[in-house]
Amino acid sequence: MSTVANEVPVTSRAKIGASQGFARPSITIVVASAAWLAVAAVVRFWPDTPDSDWAHTGDLAIILAAFGGALAVAGLLSSAFVPVMQRVRRIAPWLIVLAVFIGVWEIVTAKLALLPLPFFPPPQAVLEVFIDDWSKLGASTLASLRLLAGGYLIGAAIGFTAGVVIGWSPAFGYWIHPILRFIGPLPATAWLPLAFFIFPSSLSASTFLIALATGFPVTVLTWSGVASVSTAYYDVARTLGASKAFLVFKVAIPAAMPHVFVGLFMGLGNSFAVLVVAEMLGVKSGLGWYLQWAQGWAAYANMYAALLVMALACSGLITLLFRFRDHLLAWQRGLVRW
Repeated sequence: MSTVANEVPVTSRAKIGASQGFARPSITIVVASAAWLAVAAVVRFWPDTPDSDWAHTGDLAIILAAFGGALAVAGLLSSAFVPVMQRVRRIAPWLIVLAVFIGVWEIVTAKLALLPLPFFPPPQAVLEVFIDDWSKLGASTLASLRLLAGGYLIGAAIGFTAGVVIGWSPAFGYWIHPILRFIGPLPATAWLPLAFFIFPSSLSASTFLIALATGFPVTVLTWSGVASVSTAYYDVARTLGASKAFLVFKVAIPAAMPHVFVGLFMGLGNSFAVLVVAEMLGVKSGLGWYLQWAQGWAAYANMYAALLVMALACSGLITLLFRFRDHLLAWQRGLVRW
């Protein structure tokens, strides 16, 4: 005669165990944790090359070991943290690859000196920048974000307005469309000499270039979205007595919002590229200026740290824009992913 426990399916027993506060660790999480701990051991116990002066080798080992330990704890989380565990499992293969990359980077630079300095500094040299030069790097990041925000918001606002006007009014489209076709395809960086001559300061010139890089894709995609709205929507609204303003703000613009966000995504990427070039040439602060300063002093560790900050900032801003899109366009949640 079988017992009740034997009659319970294996999957159900696993769920019961998880509900009691236990979660079977994922193999990939275990491997990722072991990889990070192994890299920490390499950094700590393998001596650096003679005559090296990497002051933060021990700090790097502690950070790597702490991250590996956090992964080990994540692999043993209770069922109350199932969403967190699912996310960690999803990125665990990439964490393994990242640990291998850092380990190889450490070995070929700090341990064996196979790559020439100062072009290829070790990981602890980049960490040293964040520890010792965080004030200058942080100030440059804030300056870039302020400049980017001003230019991007101006370009997005003008592009959105122009796109709605062109898409709604054939008369305005007749005059604006040729200008858009002439100016739009030109890269914003091609206007650098003229912009720095016309505008009174490098800040205003850089803002103009960023706005120009943002405005073109937003204009084109907004125009496309408004022009592609089905006429049936307008007919139904007119039947119910809608005014022209209602048709624009309550029918055309909401229906065009998916296209608008595509333009905003494209504009953000373009604006970041123009931001770096503008800061390198005219602005006396920002990440682009910091990159040029680091290159001039052959401080390649500082340059790599700035590139890392720039990549994280751009990726973070695009992620926030995607979150805002999913909130505003709930019926299209998950349709476009980043």
